[in-house]
Amino acid sequence: MLNIVILAAGKGTRMHSDKPKVLHALAGSALLQHVMETATQLAPAKTCVVYGHGGESVPQAMADHDAIFVLQEPQLGTGHAVQQALPQLSDDSTTLVLYGDVPLIQLATLQKLLQTPDALTLLTLQLDNPGGYGRIMRDSNSKVISIVEEKDATPEQRATREVNTGILAAPTHLLRNWLASLGNNNIQGEYYLTDIVAMAVAQGVEVSTTQPGHKWEVMGINSKVQLAELERIWQQEQAFRLLTQGVTLADPARLDVRGKLVCGRDVRSEERRVGKE
Repeated sequence: MLNIVILAAGKGTRMHSDKPKVLHALAGSALLQHVMETATQLAPAKTCVVYGHGGESVPQAMADHDAIFVLQEPQLGTGHAVQQALPQLSDDSTTLVLYGDVPLIQLATLQKLLQTPDALTLLTLQLDNPGGYGRIMRDSNSKVISIVEEKDATPEQRATREVNTGILAAPTHLLRNWLASLGNNNIQGEYYLTDIVAMAVAQGVEVSTTQPGHKWEVMGINSKVQLAELERIWQQEQAFRLLTQGVTLADPARLDVRGKLVCGRDVRSEERRVGKE
């Protein structure tokens, strides 16, 4: 049995908008909408959305989805956010943690993440420039031993290129115990979900990792600049998909797809020009 927890409480200060960050649109749909549609394809027993900033506008916007909405107030970190969802989750299950501002995570990646239900499985990524991400710490045998947030990392730890995307899956009964033991002895004074990794290692629980199929799957949105960048990446992916299916595109670099598009054979797009000949 699968539970899905989607963290969607962030304010998105750098968006410079009164609208909750997860309700900003990419490819014509809210960021959170993308995540929830992908989550639905996994057929979870329960989907729990943890919201905060923006109040009831988030559950109202997602009212058509079969989900439980839980308020996180105040916002005290990712570990604290998942704690708010725990009363809704049954212990005889696996819990998958997703993020409402990471809209393009793909079904195949999540299915791969869920292949070891007895382990704590992390979705990690190798980056040439890992700035801003928590670092994956491994021992001499390449086994994961902890995650260190960048603000708490030493210069040596910051040199590590393998980073934590935040997306993970764990047996719910173990997750419940780990979250109950979280502290906030860090620079931010927050309860980090990532601290459960060291707890799992100490208890001898397997900690495994897997990688996404594409880097853009785990790109989060914190600003309008990042939103625009991910919009273009996604539209380029849609153009490539259509081209490989035989669609003729007058200008693939200027394609914009909103919603779902299905095309038949010998279809072409036409470039329209406005003005005097």
